[in-house]
Amino acid sequence: MNPTALEVDYLIVGAGAMGMAFADTLIAETDATVAIVDRYDQPGGHWTVAYPFVRLHQPSAFYGVNSRDLGSNTVDQDGWNAGLHELATANEILAYFDQVMRKTLLPTGRVSYFPKSCYDGPDPLRPDVQRFHSIVSGSAFEVTVKRRTVDATYMNVTVPAMAPPKYEVAPGVRLITPNQLPALQDQPSHYTVVGAGKTGIDACLWLLGRGTDPADITWIMPRDSWLLDRAHTQPGNASILETEAARREAVAGADSARELFARLEDAGLLLRLSPDIEPTAYRCATVARAELEQLRRIGDIVRHGRVKRIDENAIELDQATVPAQAGTLYIDCTADGLERRPTVPVFDQARITLQAVVPCQQVFSAALTAHIEAGYADDDTKNALCAPSQHPDSALDWIQFFGDIQERIVRWTADPALVQWLSTCRLLGRRIPELSPEQRAALLPIFQAQRLKLDQLLQQANAAGVLVR
Repeated sequence: MNPTALEVDYLIVGAGAMGMAFADTLIAETDATVAIVDRYDQPGGHWTVAYPFVRLHQPSAFYGVNSRDLGSNTVDQDGWNAGLHELATANEILAYFDQVMRKTLLPTGRVSYFPKSCYDGPDPLRPDVQRFHSIVSGSAFEVTVKRRTVDATYMNVTVPAMAPPKYEVAPGVRLITPNQLPALQDQPSHYTVVGAGKTGIDACLWLLGRGTDPADITWIMPRDSWLLDRAHTQPGNASILETEAARREAVAGADSARELFARLEDAGLLLRLSPDIEPTAYRCATVARAELEQLRRIGDIVRHGRVKRIDENAIELDQATVPAQAGTLYIDCTADGLERRPTVPVFDQARITLQAVVPCQQVFSAALTAHIEAGYADDDTKNALCAPSQHPDSALDWIQFFGDIQERIVRWTADPALVQWLSTCRLLGRRIPELSPEQRAALLPIFQAQRLKLDQLLQQANAAGVLVR
């Protein structure tokens, strides 16, 4: 069977959140034609295989694509998120992305969508021709791409259902992913949650929310993390410059990285699970204070590094071996949803590689990348405005995270047209105000001094070996 020939301006590989956000802005701001190839049966990427009780950790108002609101912009009236803006469920997000595809993108007549299809890469002899095939029918396609191929899969978002654990599990040990929790038919004698990231937090809150006695939960936590207070990430909050001013004040007054985190905690900008445990990780996880109080009810927290092996009688970790309780149900929450990937140029000749331009803000970063692609001429300019940033992992990465945000503000505020677009982009979540040349000139030395201070704090901490991974 001969391959079906297609010709488009852009081929987008991946219909997850980043691919959809990029396509939405590109279609809105250009007359380009687009083909979207995705391995799943519906748009949404990792959301299609996520555990059913997952919710956004940030308000729905900041997620999705720029042209269509997610949710109803309401404030939760009950539950542990009460008083804060709604957090979309997995089902709501999947329905939303389906609506974006069916009611926003496809009706333009400029978008072709190929679900359950596998991208096979470029033709070895014709670099402008990309290939993919249907997983279902086997039909092959050859796509002449007139402008760029967009890789929307590079960030490699992974949930537990997508990958087996990286530790050994002996026969007879009962281990499940969070996807299987809602289908439980019998009560285990004990629960052990393995992993302390967003998924581990969600699994613990699910158990507690269904009335599980905290004494019946063990939480294996390789590292404690600094957490963001969700109350500081609400629609209508102060502008991004005012928020960053509070962070700058903490940086300016700190003589060490440890003192910096103490000041950030005192200001309510960062939270921790246990007051007597110094977090060494930072992964952008966000909690409401009511959720944090629930998590603090769990007393049996195992802090001996990562799991190496689980058998019926013992759990072997990096730093210790601890007894295993008979009849325990283990819940694997160790998949790395925010993998720390090496950065590459976003714009590189015939290719765009979507990455986080603002750390942990993937959908905004994808929409911004599409806007820059649509409105700016050369790749050097585009890459300067869309310099990628790695996801933070260690506590010290917060310092790099803050420095990256400040550098983005400096670059973006030099372009009034870009600031105007940012002011209308709901995905950014916070307003970057327009600055007069005089205002911007006054801010630049402040940013430069802060960057120098951040670098000094980071160097001191690395030399002292504190707050390391």
